[in-house]
Amino acid sequence: MRRKFSLAHLTVLGCAPPEMAYIASMAGYDYIGIRSIYMGLKNEPNYNLANNKKMLKQTKEALRITGIKVNDIELAKIADDIDVSQYEPAFEVSAELGAKHVLSSIWTSNKEFYINQFAKLADLAKKYGLKVDLEFVTWANVNDLQTALEVLKTVNRDNTGIMIDTLHFNRSRVKLEELDDIPKEWFHFVHICDGPAEIPKDKEGLIYTGRDARFYVGEGEINIAAILERCPELVYAIELPNIERVKELGYAEHARRCLQTAKNYLEIHSLAGCIV
Repeated sequence: MRRKFSLAHLTVLGCAPPEMAYIASMAGYDYIGIRSIYMGLKNEPNYNLANNKKMLKQTKEALRITGIKVNDIELAKIADDIDVSQYEPAFEVSAELGAKHVLSSIWTSNKEFYINQFAKLADLAKKYGLKVDLEFVTWANVNDLQTALEVLKTVNRDNTGIMIDTLHFNRSRVKLEELDDIPKEWFHFVHICDGPAEIPKDKEGLIYTGRDARFYVGEGEINIAAILERCPELVYAIELPNIERVKELGYAEHARRCLQTAKNYLEIHSLAGCIV
């Protein structure tokens, strides 16, 4: 079966969801992942579709015209100052758009709190037919695979899963063997990108590469093939923000090259992949 690819919003963050759909269609993607939960980060656009009915209408129209589907929305962040119930409007809209997944990560050290909140998040998402996929981010509080798996095992909901990002996998120094005992049904999609061999020692350096300077697949030193070989069939979501490439090429061409380089890499390494 043909591999399936999704364009993650961070790759083309300056593009609103309707434009994303058109770019994804022209480049040859199957899905998009929308950053429709506004996080209030500096210089980050607000694509809160629940509060922007005009943009929501435009997004629906773009999806209809292009045939592109929504793989996931983000980011259902768990943090001390957030009650996850506030994400319900975003979940309702994502269900309208046909999304399948909600991406989450954990940004508090209060274990009892984040376990309770993640369970609450999963239960809320289930009302809308959504699965919650937990990502470990190198500079977050839950920042490695084993801690993320502990959350999933403790919460024990049937609509949760793990989301592996190849950059964070590498920079959190996760061992390949750690993937082997994960239930296959916990894998739904993966973020792929490449990066340099050197891992920054400071948080600022980690954030810079993660948000602004990721590499095309096969361009860096991450053993992406070895990671993907241990994953079941899933959707390959390309999360590859790179400010300099966007300045040079524009968003549409950058998105196209992200996809083409990923396809070339997967062909070279004979990696199969399709939607589950």
